[in-house]
Amino acid sequence: MKNKLVDLNNHLFAQLERLGDEELTAEQLEQEVKRTDAMVAVSTQILRNADLSVQAAKLVAEYGGNYEKVLPMIEGTKS
Repeated sequence: MKNKLVDLNNHLFAQLERLGDEELTAEQLEQEVKRTDAMVAVSTQILRNADLSVQAAKLVAEYGGNYEKVLPMIEGTKS
């Protein structure tokens, strides 16, 4: 995978720096605010997905292949 959560962190901090640029015109600042809103929306989904992955890993770690008994609505593949 090309992008990692640390890359997301770096992008967010870079955007924060752009927002803090005191030389931006009002129009440029408005554009950066719109860009920030879009970044926050995408970042939120990325973090939700990462959280779901962690929860899935915990489920497998705790129950191994027997999680179907706990969560029968999840179809697993038996190896």
